[in-house]
Amino acid sequence: MSRGTGGERGAQIEGAEGGEAKLLVKPPRQRLGPQSGRANRGSIGRNGKPLLESKPERLQKVLAQAGIGSRREMEEWIAAGRITVNGVTAQLGQSVVPTDKVKIGGRLVNMRFTTTKTPRVVIYHKPEGEIVSRDDPDGRPSVFAALPRIRGGRWIAVGRLDFNTSGLLLFTTSGELANKLMHPSSELVREYAVRVLGELTEESQKLLLSGIELEDGPASFASLEDRGGEGANHWYHVTIFEGRNREVRRMFEAVNCTVSRLIRVRYGPFNLPPQLKRGRVRELSEHEVKLFVRELEKAIPQATGGAESV
Repeated sequence: MSRGTGGERGAQIEGAEGGEAKLLVKPPRQRLGPQSGRANRGSIGRNGKPLLESKPERLQKVLAQAGIGSRREMEEWIAAGRITVNGVTAQLGQSVVPTDKVKIGGRLVNMRFTTTKTPRVVIYHKPEGEIVSRDDPDGRPSVFAALPRIRGGRWIAVGRLDFNTSGLLLFTTSGELANKLMHPSSELVREYAVRVLGELTEESQKLLLSGIELEDGPASFASLEDRGGEGANHWYHVTIFEGRNREVRRMFEAVNCTVSRLIRVRYGPFNLPPQLKRGRVRELSEHEVKLFVRELEKAIPQATGGAESV
């Protein structure tokens, strides 16, 4: 059980399978060139036993599976010359095997090749006043400080919530899974509870549903429900299928309303557990993750990239 676990309800999952397994990198007895991609037949591990045979996999995919970053980020790092394989600068499109020594900025990476290990996923109830970043020049609190510690990898945020937004935030140890959850082709709904200052007329509601023009293109809500309240305490629930920067706030501003409170209550099949207090986490069981990943793989097997901050 991870530290800081909260309520047990709210992660509603439909359906999976997929994952990854961690293999420690062992310097090969025979040096492999950066473009070799040869399977590691007959290689010996640190325990004196033969390493598992693995097919060569693209470097950016392996690094994403290790939780270093998204596949797109890894491609950018490779192009920038930040990554080496067996002491030689890596190239785009290069494949690697478990015996290859991969370093980023001179530091050895524990690579993960696709086998049977299930990625970890946690739900975090983000409070207002936390930033979704590990480093902040202003020294503001980070959401990562509340997450369980992990070895040989790191937590990757599935999208972002801005400093003044609270609610459901997902994290996973798998860069591949994070990419698929964020990619537009996944069509995962995001639902928000919104407290609005100003009069939201019937005409404005129709505009928000039919589409309005923002500086970065047209935007619309998939649904908009009046949840009641009066004056400065009027609430609505809205859903969108993308996560452009501050999109919900900017849409209400476009119809002369100000968002005074914004809470994400759902991301795809995951609901914010009602018993999960702010600042606490709930880790999904291996079974829950497998069910979800199986359905996700069926729907969007090739999705990559994506980011948001609402």
